[in-house]
Amino acid sequence: MKTISLEGRTLAVCSTLAVAGALLGVWLARHVADTVLAALIGALIVLPVSTLVVRRFMAPVSRHLRALVDGVSSLRDGDFSVSLAVTRSDELGELAGVYNSVGDILRSERQNLYQRELLLDTVIQSSPQSLVLTDTVGHVLYANTAARKRFHRGRRMEGLLFDELLAKVSPALREAANAERDGLYTVEEEGEEAEILHVTRNHFTLNTREHRLYQFRSLTRELTRQELQTWKKVIRVISHELNNSLAPISSLAHSGRLAVQAQRHDLLSEIFLTIEERSARLKQFLENYARFAKLPQPRKAAVDWADFLAHLQRTATFTQIGSAPTAPAHFDRAQIEQVLINLLKNAHEAGGAAEGVELEVRAVAEPGSGDQVLIRVLDRGPGMSDTVLASALLPFYSTKPDGTGLGLTLCREIIEAHGGRVALANRAVGGLEVRLWLPAAGVQ
Repeated sequence: MKTISLEGRTLAVCSTLAVAGALLGVWLARHVADTVLAALIGALIVLPVSTLVVRRFMAPVSRHLRALVDGVSSLRDGDFSVSLAVTRSDELGELAGVYNSVGDILRSERQNLYQRELLLDTVIQSSPQSLVLTDTVGHVLYANTAARKRFHRGRRMEGLLFDELLAKVSPALREAANAERDGLYTVEEEGEEAEILHVTRNHFTLNTREHRLYQFRSLTRELTRQELQTWKKVIRVISHELNNSLAPISSLAHSGRLAVQAQRHDLLSEIFLTIEERSARLKQFLENYARFAKLPQPRKAAVDWADFLAHLQRTATFTQIGSAPTAPAHFDRAQIEQVLINLLKNAHEAGGAAEGVELEVRAVAEPGSGDQVLIRVLDRGPGMSDTVLASALLPFYSTKPDGTGLGLTLCREIIEAHGGRVALANRAVGGLEVRLWLPAAGVQ
């Protein structure tokens, strides 16, 4: 609390100097006859004394003001550690107290912010997702532990060009990172099992600069767990279906035996017909599952793309993008044809315009993988949600009421048996895109 204000102190000093000057003038007027000389003597006495008094009075004020200027400069530079000694009880002391309070608040906020940043960094670093943040040029600004292990053998990535790091990884991972759409990608590193990644890219502006955030989430373990649950469900379904079919067959067989004993041969025809229908339905049911479990190894042979696509177009309707490769391919014609028929059928059932279903086949060359053939099946339907994308390749998973859930899974099994890979992604213009990579001709 201030006792005497700075204004009051200044007024007291000025009043004292004025009174002292007036008294000195009266005294000089009485003892010095010459008025000009008296004024000159008074000036020579009053001016130095007034200067000395004012300087003595203003010296602590100037020190406090300089300390405040230095303190504010420290705040501007981000240094919140400077505090001022409060030795005055006037406005300057009050201002110094307010400055100290602001410094305390800023120090506390900085400490809280640091703790939150430390907590966030700890969470991100321990996340199994690979996170990479880049600037407009493509330099890595931030990468967590999982990203460093995936792209740079655990070493720091900050400051490096992300494209240069991608040039050293597998083509499948590079394709997933460079694709301009989110989706599922099958990635297989040399000497390791295939991994299914859900890759997302986000653009945002930070400090007026564009940034890009890559997220690579491994779904392999989750899909394996879901596959186990799916197989358990399949076993329950098969058991239920067998019981539903075998119980009536057993009952009908008992009824037939009673009919024979009672000489009711007129009932046997209907009994046998019912048993035949139930047996045929059970056989068809089991064959659907056996077809997936007993997928034969592909019988690869040279296939001319132009003839293959012409034959495919007689079975499924699509618009071809570009021209097919002139070099022959090397795959199991029946199996790949079945894959494309399934994918084109799904594309037509997606709900978009029929003319929006497109197929493209082109040769691509990827460092580390040699020549490959890329097959793209595109539609203009609603695409897939993240939940459906994450489960689309699971056996027996289907969003259709009458679907078996074997289509996409069977396609993946066939493509991977050929040494290729599959990727699903939503299109930027709407719809779904399925990409299939197959080794080029001559690759056994």
